[in-house]
Amino acid sequence: MVLSRLICAFLLVACCCCRRAAGVPGEAEQPEPELVEVEVGSTALLKCGFSHSQGNFSHIDWFSVHKEKPALIFRVRQGQGQSEPGEYQHRLSLQDKGTTLALTHVTPHDERIFLCRDKRPRSQEHRIQLRVYKAPEEPSIQLNTLGISVSSREPEEVATCVGRNGYPIPQVIWYKNRQPLKEENRIHIQSSQIVESSGLYTLRSVLKAQLLKEDKDAQFYCELNYRLPSGNHMKESREVTVPVFYPAEKVWLEVEPVGILKEGDRVEIRCLADGNPPPHFSVSKQNLSTMVVEEEKTTDDNGILVLEAVQKKHSGLYQCHGLDLETLVSLQSDPQELLVNYVSDVRVSPAAPESQEGSNLTLTCEAESNQVPEFQWLREKTGKVLEKGPVLQLHNLKREAGGSYRCMASVSSVPGLNRTQLVNVTILGPPWMALKERKMWVQENAMLNLSCEASGNPRPTISWNVKGMASEQDQDPQSVLSILNVLVTPELLETGAECMASNSLGKNTTIIFLELDSNRTGLNTSTVNPHARANSTSTEKKLPKPESKGVVIVAVTVCVLVLAVLGALLYFFYKKGKLPCGRSGKQEITLPPSRKSEFVVEVKSDKLPEEMGLLQGSNGDKRAPGDQGEKYIDLRH
Repeated sequence: MVLSRLICAFLLVACCCCRRAAGVPGEAEQPEPELVEVEVGSTALLKCGFSHSQGNFSHIDWFSVHKEKPALIFRVRQGQGQSEPGEYQHRLSLQDKGTTLALTHVTPHDERIFLCRDKRPRSQEHRIQLRVYKAPEEPSIQLNTLGISVSSREPEEVATCVGRNGYPIPQVIWYKNRQPLKEENRIHIQSSQIVESSGLYTLRSVLKAQLLKEDKDAQFYCELNYRLPSGNHMKESREVTVPVFYPAEKVWLEVEPVGILKEGDRVEIRCLADGNPPPHFSVSKQNLSTMVVEEEKTTDDNGILVLEAVQKKHSGLYQCHGLDLETLVSLQSDPQELLVNYVSDVRVSPAAPESQEGSNLTLTCEAESNQVPEFQWLREKTGKVLEKGPVLQLHNLKREAGGSYRCMASVSSVPGLNRTQLVNVTILGPPWMALKERKMWVQENAMLNLSCEASGNPRPTISWNVKGMASEQDQDPQSVLSILNVLVTPELLETGAECMASNSLGKNTTIIFLELDSNRTGLNTSTVNPHARANSTSTEKKLPKPESKGVVIVAVTVCVLVLAVLGALLYFFYKKGKLPCGRSGKQEITLPPSRKSEFVVEVKSDKLPEEMGLLQGSNGDKRAPGDQGEKYIDLRH
């Protein structure tokens, strides 16, 4: 037994010696290469890791090992470096006194083993493993826009993730709703890569899955994991949602706007379903009273039926009907009532009211509505509310009461719901004249336009008492303006002109007085306010003829002088004692015998009665209007 053990040990030692002699790796194998990591485009520093002094680096050869074949790329002699022709000729240089070889502009093709070898004093070498890294670009994701049906029996493509220009190949991970996906029966992930001419990789990963209805809102994205000298990193794509097709199980109806509807509103009837794509919709309307389907309309592609301006006829029960084009199953929603509040057919009676001046008139308003309407009466030209309620009473009608009135019917519980009806009230009466009298300054033998305006209902006709060329213009349906072109003659100056307006209910006149004034250039000057109205022939008085300012001043001056003379005479006789105090009226005065002759002093004034108040008697009383401004003093005694 001991002998057999000795023989085995001897054979083992012999085998080891033979292995070393044959160069077979074993316990005397070369140590692992030194690892150097750099990013693409940067500079790699390759240090020759000999442990002896600096002086021994004066004679070194650098090799790159590709497919286990070393190739000389750089020589160091007496501390000076020299590149060998080839791919590294212009990218190598010495640093750190010849101990370090710098490789610039690193590419993925540079990922290999580099070794330095020194044969003095004995052959030795140092190996370096160069690792190269490049972060990929941001991953892009391409969605299957055609969608996936839940009835599919095989996994279908959901999305494709692409990561470009990375090194080495990054790892891809797919996520659904932030949860990583793994290969299973319903999920398949297929990845492939392309090597670009630069040596970088482009990764392409396709996610296939069998989706359910619950995945209709699921968000998918991909993640690229890669390594750099600084550590591990990752980049995420944007999130996408793939269309998922599934049959509808329920259909329902919605109405916009929500709440109370009124005539004129824009209404949208929306048909909705829980299927994707939604089924083909139609909308039916059922009469509330007869429960008969009156019409059926097709919606647009979004399942919406628009009623631009609803009317009371649109009220009813509405239902949505949906036909799934994949399963050919027909579904319908629950009926929903659409109630359109309305006010319509506003009527006023009588429709064309007429009434005589001074009489009363009653107007009545009616309207149709699905609710109890409220009424208001308004004056059209002022907008003033006259009455609340369906009846408007107009008492003791005047001409001004004629015109338009508006009845408004509304529903207070539905804001903005109202309708109105306009009615025109006609007041019947004799003609109204624009002016009762006028005065014009004219020149003799000149042509003159005389105008006369009248209104009334029935529409009046106008005639003149003088001859001339007359023309008429309608001011409105009840007003007329007559213009008479005449020659100013002495007869016309004496008589003046009169126009008469008449209708079936009476007549009225306007008198135009003509005064000759050679100093005036304007021939058409009225002495009456043109806006004044004179329409009552029984109670109106003729306006007095006004005097010119010059005549008034002269008359006042004469009156003052006469009063001064009378005052002097009276004072004279009073001082002589011939005039008793306190007497009024006619006064007798006894004169001396030499002055027995009789004479009468008569003072006259052309003032009108209202102006004669300026002249008073000695006792301060005003003169009577009938006095006509005349005063007699009897001086015979």
